[in-house]
Amino acid sequence: MRILFIAPSYKPAFIYGGPIVVIARLAERLVQLGHEVTVYTTTANGKAELDVPVKQPVMVDGVTVQYFKRITGDHTHISPSLMAHTWATAKQYDVIHIHSWWNFLVLGAALMCRLRGIKPVLSPHGMFCDYVLTANNQAKKKVLHAVIGKQLLRNTYLHVSSRMEWNECLQINTNWKGAEIFNLVDLPSGEYARKESPVFTISFLSRIDPKKGLDILLHALSGVTFPYRLQIGGSGDADYVAYLKQMVVDLGMEDHVEWAGWKNSAEKFTFLAGSDLFALTSLNENFAIVVIESLYVGTPVFISNNVGLSNYVQQNGFGWITGIENVAEIREKLTQAYNNKQVRNSITSRARAVIDHDFNEAKLAGDYVKLYQSTNAN
Repeated sequence: MRILFIAPSYKPAFIYGGPIVVIARLAERLVQLGHEVTVYTTTANGKAELDVPVKQPVMVDGVTVQYFKRITGDHTHISPSLMAHTWATAKQYDVIHIHSWWNFLVLGAALMCRLRGIKPVLSPHGMFCDYVLTANNQAKKKVLHAVIGKQLLRNTYLHVSSRMEWNECLQINTNWKGAEIFNLVDLPSGEYARKESPVFTISFLSRIDPKKGLDILLHALSGVTFPYRLQIGGSGDADYVAYLKQMVVDLGMEDHVEWAGWKNSAEKFTFLAGSDLFALTSLNENFAIVVIESLYVGTPVFISNNVGLSNYVQQNGFGWITGIENVAEIREKLTQAYNNKQVRNSITSRARAVIDHDFNEAKLAGDYVKLYQSTNAN
């Protein structure tokens, strides 16, 4: 198949976090399966621009990518040249897969598809969750949805990566048809040795952002009665990190908390394997790749019920799920995780095999192809 991805940003713009990795991983695997994948994207790299050739195809890890300049340096990602190229070439592809929402680039791409008589696949990547809908620019989102978004969404097939995201999306468009398929996760082939820590070690590994609920975890841990060490891996806005560090001081937790810094792909699996428990008390995650990465190395997880993979974790008995409104509940479940060493050992012994099966990249990429084929048949 000839497949076109349209995304606001692409490798190497890793400043945007998980979605960049997810989109690129799928494109690369589809190429390995013999499909022809092209990505239309912008030079966006936060407030800066990528130093890449523009308006010409370049190969990025086996994928043909065309970068287009944007005329805004913000999240609107307006790129008239990308829109014009989409209009001119859209009919050359068997399927168009649009990634993200709530920016003018993606809305424009969806409009081009509609005007060209094409019904694309849309992966919103969490853009229709309550957290995003009620966050910044809520009024603008409502206007955009009422004026043009609602009509454009009716002309798309939906792809989501979790049941939670599916349910959220159906509140936006009740008649959506599509599929729930896991995101591809780049998992190494090696083994990661685990050893029992002298002190119960909890890890956090993510962007340090208010959305991630690290402040909630800190408040909960400050009142537990068992010995622990919290290792915080990640980076974020300097002011927010300073705020959290002061919180640690105010709560008297300095001896329990280690700021481990950002971990790259070569370091993060060892970091996770050195933990007894991975914790993510996030306000919202439509998927959370790090949950799968943690389980892959045998580390049980402690996550909020706002994490898209919470159903998967619960169904497989891979850890503990908590609400985040009640600190007492979080502390109680953290205590359960600490006390249930036998359960943790059981998760460690069986998680790798299940993850290997459920997140086999060739199988998952094949599921995407079936989705693409089904859209052509309708």
